[in-house]
Amino acid sequence: MSYLDSSEVADEEETFYMQCRAAFLSVFRSSLTNISSKKELCRVLQLAGRNPSQATLDKYWNPGTTHMNFDDFCEILKREWKTENDLMGIFKKLDANGDGYITQSQVEKLLTTGGDKMTPEEVKAIFSLSDINRDDRFNYAEFCRQLVSTAEKCQMASLEKLQSDAKLKRQNFGSHPDSPPKASVTSGSSPPQPPETTWSDPEITLRKGNSRPLSRPSSARSRRSSLSHSVTATSSVSKQWYRSCVRGSFFLEEDGAISSLQYQLHLPQTSNVSLSFVTHLNFDKCKPLFSGDTEEDSTLLCFTSTKDKEKYIWRGQLKAGMYYLLPFSSGCRLKKRSRKNVSNRSVELVYKTDTGRLDLTRDFREALSEIFYMIDLDGNGLLSLEEYNFLELMISGEECKMGTWAICKDNFDMRENQLTKQGFMELTLMEATDGDTDDLWTLVETMGYNRMLELVEACPFQIDILCESTQPSVQPLRLDSGSKILNQALQKSITLEGAVKQLKGQDNVLIYTYRGEHRVSSLIVNKSNQKVTVRINNKHNSNCCSSRGLNVFAIEVPARTKMVCQHVLPINEKQDWTYSCVETLLSSK
Repeated sequence: MSYLDSSEVADEEETFYMQCRAAFLSVFRSSLTNISSKKELCRVLQLAGRNPSQATLDKYWNPGTTHMNFDDFCEILKREWKTENDLMGIFKKLDANGDGYITQSQVEKLLTTGGDKMTPEEVKAIFSLSDINRDDRFNYAEFCRQLVSTAEKCQMASLEKLQSDAKLKRQNFGSHPDSPPKASVTSGSSPPQPPETTWSDPEITLRKGNSRPLSRPSSARSRRSSLSHSVTATSSVSKQWYRSCVRGSFFLEEDGAISSLQYQLHLPQTSNVSLSFVTHLNFDKCKPLFSGDTEEDSTLLCFTSTKDKEKYIWRGQLKAGMYYLLPFSSGCRLKKRSRKNVSNRSVELVYKTDTGRLDLTRDFREALSEIFYMIDLDGNGLLSLEEYNFLELMISGEECKMGTWAICKDNFDMRENQLTKQGFMELTLMEATDGDTDDLWTLVETMGYNRMLELVEACPFQIDILCESTQPSVQPLRLDSGSKILNQALQKSITLEGAVKQLKGQDNVLIYTYRGEHRVSSLIVNKSNQKVTVRINNKHNSNCCSSRGLNVFAIEVPARTKMVCQHVLPINEKQDWTYSCVETLLSSK
């Protein structure tokens, strides 16, 4: 395939997903919301320019279906295309003389007896269109054209709404359904492909060393937290691929720092592995850093370096053992808003019904559905005590005890000792005692929402792991231990991958600079016995933004320590960008 051909395919895919998002967000507040009924499925398909029959709806929404997500919707759109040619073929079979017309009685019999039967009223409405029904002669070509034209108008209306509504643009949460990568590893033979491989080649860097392994913190939950199932690849040699996935979110703290859960991956045996990381907002280059912790290889460090839309990929062979999965965001684009730019407006969270009881508003219910998605780490549609405690620790710093959880079981909707989404709604409503919503606003703002219930200080993500012939398991680490592990791994990755130079005037101070395709990261290593202050000047950079948010700033580095200096991203990825930072010594004491 030529470069031009591949570019055209990429453009077509981008257009397709834009149409998917436009249709979905015309019906739902965000693409984290699930389709909960066949009627909703029909509506979003119509807004995507399709005209689904009852048989089509029944095919995808069977009696056992309870919900569909945005990815499911995209997959349906890939399979169901516009039906003008199919309809024309049916009508032509009835057109004996081939003049483009059939009788009204033929049409009425066709529409009321075969396939998705219409009511007499619906048939009458079709016949009322004078330009397709004249003198008992039905112009079926014109009817098909109008049918497709109406579908296209629905699609165009949803696209125009998406493009004109900045708020909907920001709420681009849904992950695009893609398949595992199809690339060779930089060293060794190429491992077999996961099922339905379609990704481009990843640039993988594996580095090994003899440093002391990182300590293993206690886990916040059991390994059952990962959602797992197997996939059988259809090839000349049948291979069994096993999948686990885990969710999380980046959160912007009060001091501007970014926090998230970190994870530990366990592989029972050596396996070919495909890992992907999807963010649900486009504000930053968010990718996971993988750190090995096996007896033979305790310092395997690598970033996911291949990007396919908003999915970051790593692929290769890993030995049996434990590995840290460390979601990382540069922090260049997710920043605290200044007080003067924060609106004083706020929406209502609860209201009184006609009977005088309190209930959650529609907007708040939708926001709570998104919050439920973020803390449902294993994606099973239920909140375990461990998952719920993740929320409690963020809000109050305290965990919910087993006794309190047992009380919840007696009062709120639960299944298998886990809280359902409805139970989560009921529990949240209980917090609004006598209409006091202070606790509710604490929940909302802790999870990254503003007073208009817009998600502005958090970014949900999902990590998927595919392993060949062995079942992987993933478990979150405690909040208080994960950040330390991430910082250690990040420092190590910069020293392994980056170029090094001595700071002018101080031989014991080293500057490591990692230069990637989409990111630059620098690290200051102070080997001296004195604290040093280093001045950082980014004024010579072009088309760059820094995680520090400043062109010129100073960093104090204590004696015999390492400190990440900054991360830098291009402001506009489609334009050239130049990193020419100048570091100078201000003082040492």
